[in-house]
Amino acid sequence: MKYKIIISLMALLLTTFSCSDLLTPTPVDLITNDQVLKDANSARVVLTSAYRDLANLGAPKIIAGDLTSDNLIHNGTFTQYREISNKDMSASNGSATALWGVIYSMSYVVNFLYEGLPNIDISQSDYDEITAAASFLRAYAYFVGAYTYGGLPIVTSTVVADNRLVARASFEETLDFIESELLYALDKLPEESFNSGDVTNGAVKALLARFYLYKQNWTEAEKYATDVIEGNGTKAYILEEKFENAITDFSTESILEIVYSANDNPGTSTDFSINNLFVGRREIIPSTEMVLALQNDGGSRNIMLEFDGKNVRGSDNGWTIVRYGPFENIQLIRLAEMYLVRAEARAQQDKIFGATSAEADINVIRQRAGVPLIQGISKNQMLSAIENERRMELCFEGHRWFDLVRTGRDQQVMDEFTNNWTEKDRLWPVPLREISNNPSLKNAQNPGY
Repeated sequence: MKYKIIISLMALLLTTFSCSDLLTPTPVDLITNDQVLKDANSARVVLTSAYRDLANLGAPKIIAGDLTSDNLIHNGTFTQYREISNKDMSASNGSATALWGVIYSMSYVVNFLYEGLPNIDISQSDYDEITAAASFLRAYAYFVGAYTYGGLPIVTSTVVADNRLVARASFEETLDFIESELLYALDKLPEESFNSGDVTNGAVKALLARFYLYKQNWTEAEKYATDVIEGNGTKAYILEEKFENAITDFSTESILEIVYSANDNPGTSTDFSINNLFVGRREIIPSTEMVLALQNDGGSRNIMLEFDGKNVRGSDNGWTIVRYGPFENIQLIRLAEMYLVRAEARAQQDKIFGATSAEADINVIRQRAGVPLIQGISKNQMLSAIENERRMELCFEGHRWFDLVRTGRDQQVMDEFTNNWTEKDRLWPVPLREISNNPSLKNAQNPGY
């Protein structure tokens, strides 16, 4: 039987952007894709639509993780970023709408595959590999969404009329769904791929390590991080000798990244994207606190910033983030994070010193960065050092805000950073457009919005 994709979005495909409202999609009621689902090859073509949604997730995830926190500040004219930076988000915020939309755009593609694959001639191995990649991509999107909005509607159908009535699951139920997706994908994907833009078993294990760290399941976080570090069931990833090489396309430590080209929109192009926001327009700049933190760090990670005194005026500190060049990929998961995941998991289990300890893991990253090694500190001091190391090593990759919230450090840090932060700012609002379209969301807005 042949299946043709006709994607009627209850969510919003991120396909059309305007220069005045980056990352905000134009509403689309009906999109028709002429691809026909008839065999494994055509199923893989359909899967590329989910990868495109992953690409569309890259920039909003960085905005959520770094502009919501103390890493970035707004410096331009776009309302959606000013609201996030000023801790005054509205339910109609464009970034909140875009991020929510891509989650459900991806869900539709994944659901289409799950509904259609049993009805075509396909081998079990092809079925397993395609659905494992699809489940991983959906899990990644829901993971970002859960820690941005809280509990999400769990949509597992392509029936749009039904999907518009799906209520929000609880936060715990959403995490259970993510875990089930990742465990389904585990050991069904190849250990290596043509490039790090494809999902592999290493990416599944790495995201499980991150997932269990957030869930405070220290033993599982340590286990999966160790598998990735040691190459157990994964490619043998290699930590780059220099930090500057670690953040370039297809580095030896890259586990999963968004692969862009000059034809992508949005990508990291000169017209749309993180490069334009950070460099072209300087719409978003590093906070002075972030600049000082990197300077005080004293290592090689300073290369992500440049200073121009001609830009200094008002709230503009003159610094620019040069981490992402035009058409440059966005790293989603890399080996350095796994060392820091394992360091934190080990510290929480009181494995502070020795060959298999938090100290050993954090010093692998610090040595590469060219900063003094850590020795002889307490458990609480080690956890604080790991938090700081994650901020230095993973800054502008969209981790900081989620780290502060999951460790309960958000209020203390943000109270020191701004007078505008309140408890409601732990979560982004459910987009007003979604509440208008889905009656089940009418009374399910996050507190304070």
